[in-house]
Amino acid sequence: MPAPLIWQKSSFSGGGEGNACLEIAASAKTLQLRESDEPTITLTTTPPGLQALIHSLRPET
Repeated sequence: MPAPLIWQKSSFSGGGEGNACLEIAASAKTLQLRESDEPTITLTTTPPGLQALIHSLRPET
């Protein structure tokens, strides 16, 4: 049986009362992403896949 995922909130979520934040959990080979207000819907990716997404979203300096 796989170990339960440990979800962590994004550092950009702030400390407010709302549930609108991004959470991430790591397993052996993948990363799971979800919004805290929709915890049953997850996106599965790999570390290189998430790195490519973040790189493509960052504005060029």
